[in-house]
Amino acid sequence: MTSAASVSLLTALRRALAAGLVGALVAGPLAATPAHAKGPDTLADLAANVSDAVVNISATQTVDQKRPSKDAGPGGQPSTPFDELFEEFLRRRQQQGQGAPELPRQRKSASLGSGFVIDASGIVITNNHVIADANEVTVIFTDGQKLKAEVLGKDQKVDVAVLKVKPEKPLKAVKFGDSDKARVGDWVLAVGNPFGLGGSVTAGIVSARNRNIDSGPYDNYIQTDASINKGNSGGPLFNMDGEVIGINTAILSPSGGSVGIGFATPANTVQPVIEQLQKFGETRRGWLGVRIQNVDDGIAENLGLGATRGALVAGVDDKGPSKTAGLKAGDVIVKFDGKPIKESRDLPKLVAATPVGKDVEVVVVRNGKEQTKSIKLGRLEDGEKVASREAPKNEQIEKTAAQKALGLELSSLSDELRSRFQIKENVKNGVIITGVDPRSDAAEKRLQAGEILLEINQEPIADPADAVKKVKALKDGGKKSALLIVANAQGDTHFVALTLD
Repeated sequence: MTSAASVSLLTALRRALAAGLVGALVAGPLAATPAHAKGPDTLADLAANVSDAVVNISATQTVDQKRPSKDAGPGGQPSTPFDELFEEFLRRRQQQGQGAPELPRQRKSASLGSGFVIDASGIVITNNHVIADANEVTVIFTDGQKLKAEVLGKDQKVDVAVLKVKPEKPLKAVKFGDSDKARVGDWVLAVGNPFGLGGSVTAGIVSARNRNIDSGPYDNYIQTDASINKGNSGGPLFNMDGEVIGINTAILSPSGGSVGIGFATPANTVQPVIEQLQKFGETRRGWLGVRIQNVDDGIAENLGLGATRGALVAGVDDKGPSKTAGLKAGDVIVKFDGKPIKESRDLPKLVAATPVGKDVEVVVVRNGKEQTKSIKLGRLEDGEKVASREAPKNEQIEKTAAQKALGLELSSLSDELRSRFQIKENVKNGVIITGVDPRSDAAEKRLQAGEILLEINQEPIADPADAVKKVKALKDGGKKSALLIVANAQGDTHFVALTLD
């Protein structure tokens, strides 16, 4: 650049500054940054608006006293450093002929949690684990008012309980929001009773959605870094509109305190359950009558799915609705009532949320082709009652010599092997696995002695020699893997894909 050009540029800049144009150019991009990107300036108005609807829950359980063991302190409590002093005191009283002091026959244990009002007439929501087995439940409000609560219903599977109190005047209530609209990064507010301190407010963001922490069949938690601690259980997680999008339920922490990983059950998961508990006092979930498992790459290849998707039917209940509709073990459910099934854990949540008695279309892949079945849903609770009443039947099975295939040592079922591995009598067919090569794919897939091999590539296994023959035929045919149906000692089946190398 020449000196003349430099002078011209400086002159132009001076004129722009004088006219305020440079300031506009600099401020423009900064001003374009959304104000909410920095987070809310204050949460005071939101906290003030919702806090009166959040309550403390005191649950008291009366339990019988048990005779102290040598590892327990007085009254059956865990041993403490003062127990030896107490025992010495008892010995001295007995030596003096005074006898031991009378201990109470019963004691009370109490737990504290949180909850929130969803109906001004006195309907309160909390976690089931907060009030489970309690003889007496008290709801404590922010103004100090204490009301005895009636338990209208509770559900262990989604960990929710519905309480009813009788206030003298209408209560402050909050409403549920659409938890499906919550996005990762959205601001949230948790209100509750951490460590029994009383009403506390913490803020954070939605850290993740649809978390599975293996706490139940319907896990799809909202993860948040808003501080959740012991005593926050049952309290609400609010969005910035003051709507409850989750119930604070669990934390992941080595210390028991918040480390920024908390979990809330989504509002859309608990609302149908709450409605059922209010109306019936119990849950009425849909039921297909199938046992399912995940689909891995090997299973997807063997069943011609084209991709890893769906829920593999590992077994069909003889008295369930799917049996009548023609579902079979080996079918892969890829769509339920118009909704795609990406992985197996998607299916139980959809089925449970569907009304009992509804006719739904279920799309399955069988032999590499899609088929549509119409199934009238049963009631899950009825299916559970039937399962608990079923009794196994007896049958003798002849014993043959052990043979090896796929890294498995196989033998025919016999009374001796049934007794050794405690195999239920309702397991009638197949061959028993008596050993697993630790270097094999079978060991990596966690097959173990005592399980029963029922089928290879959906063909029944008559005896160990039959298994060896089928594996050889697959290898000769150029197959790279075999799809096994394996049952445990109770007769519950699952699929396993093993390499043929």
